[in-house]
Amino acid sequence: METRTFSPTGDTISVLGFGAAPLGGAYGEMTDARATAAVHRALDLGVTVFDTSPYYGATVSESRLGAALEGRRDEVFLITKCGRYGEADFDFTADRVTRSIDESLERLRTDRVDLLLAHDIEFDSPELVLNETLPALARIKESGKARSIGVSGYPLAALERMAAEFPLDVVLSYCHGNLLDRSLFDELQPRCAARGQAVLNASILHMGVLTTAGPPPWHPAPDEVKAVGGAVARLCEERGTSIVDVALRHAMAQPAIPSTLVGVRSAEEIERNVQALAVDPAADAELLVEIEAMVAPVLGATWPSGHFD
Repeated sequence: METRTFSPTGDTISVLGFGAAPLGGAYGEMTDARATAAVHRALDLGVTVFDTSPYYGATVSESRLGAALEGRRDEVFLITKCGRYGEADFDFTADRVTRSIDESLERLRTDRVDLLLAHDIEFDSPELVLNETLPALARIKESGKARSIGVSGYPLAALERMAAEFPLDVVLSYCHGNLLDRSLFDELQPRCAARGQAVLNASILHMGVLTTAGPPPWHPAPDEVKAVGGAVARLCEERGTSIVDVALRHAMAQPAIPSTLVGVRSAEEIERNVQALAVDPAADAELLVEIEAMVAPVLGATWPSGHFD
């Protein structure tokens, strides 16, 4: 497993991160035994980054991850979040954020996390986030309960504003660093790097658009983006490969991103992802030229999320 330096703490972390939303049953049935098997197999394969949230499965993901990491906590770089607790349940007040980390630590069976993120900040006012949420995160960092702090969400403008106006360590965004959108790599990361902030990536399959099955019905992407994603998946099949494998290698080949989070549903799935990364990314070079041409008309197309100005 390739590793990179996470600059805010100096840790050496795996380029492939374990997205633990599926442990809470977000993408189908999950059991305690299956969750533990997936976490343990990931550890055995060299994955050290694990990302969860109280939102995932209404705290079930955190609880299952904490149980699976019992006795192995010091082997991992552990991320959790605060501020979002349900589909429409947001509370970014300082009091709730302060209580949230203690609740998460109890479920995760640890005394600290390596990164604490305000989760989907675009769903509250920027004034509240700046004046209450982020100062509360800073106090949590000072207490030692979180070694680094940051924000997560979809709109890059909202994340950029927070990162520019408050001394954050990390920004995490999704669906902006993949075959359909490069803005995380080309726009956000360089600006954050100039301030000494790290950027983490997620949703390299564009929340299902870059799959043979296609996105779920609720997916907010424009129809033309969904159509191109399906065409790219079919092209990969015609070339004898998988869009999942190509997307994985493409994302992990971005040297400025220390880790990319990919949701994991089983031990078999993490094995498959690690095997895909064992292939030289250069093997995809010609195919990527074709993909870039197909994607060009919709590259970077976005959708509304939240209510930041």
